[in-house]
Amino acid sequence: MNRKIFGVLLVALPLFMSSCGYNSLVHKDEACVAQWAQVENVYQRRSDLIPNIVATVKGEANFEQETLTKVIEARASATQVKIDPSNMTEADLKRFDEAQNTLGGTLSRLLMVTENYPTLQANQAFRDLRVELEGSENRISVERKKFIESVQDYNTFRRKFPYNITAGIFGFDKRPTFEAREGSDQVPVVDFESDK
Repeated sequence: MNRKIFGVLLVALPLFMSSCGYNSLVHKDEACVAQWAQVENVYQRRSDLIPNIVATVKGEANFEQETLTKVIEARASATQVKIDPSNMTEADLKRFDEAQNTLGGTLSRLLMVTENYPTLQANQAFRDLRVELEGSENRISVERKKFIESVQDYNTFRRKFPYNITAGIFGFDKRPTFEAREGSDQVPVVDFESDK
């Protein structure tokens, strides 16, 4: 008799698991992991461009060494921050985002400083690298948006009944996502009068 009950349970369990959303949770969880890999991929693409940009800029006589050093240090710091996508916490994501924002800020300063060097601006290799960097920044924005959407889909699904019960039983925890940077809700002030 016990074997019959066990056999029925063994057959019924996969059907129950499917109807309670377990497979959907697995699918959505894996979609988040895959999308995170794509986010890391585009950040890595940007990081791979930096040594070429630095080498090109170093060729310019009298270029500010401090600016180059800050870019190199920020790149090293950003590439040190690794996240396990299957066990990502808000603190991990925040640390990753801060390191990438620091790198982005130093790159922006580097590109602003290069405006003072006409021979560098005329260098075709530098212009090509700059275009590639701009493309990387656009890809980063797109992939971050896709990651946010993937996490939103997963988090919304796991909160719905009866999937919330399945999520609780099997440990499908809420996933963190990118948050807006502090101060991004403020409109920048443009003052054309200050130059006069």
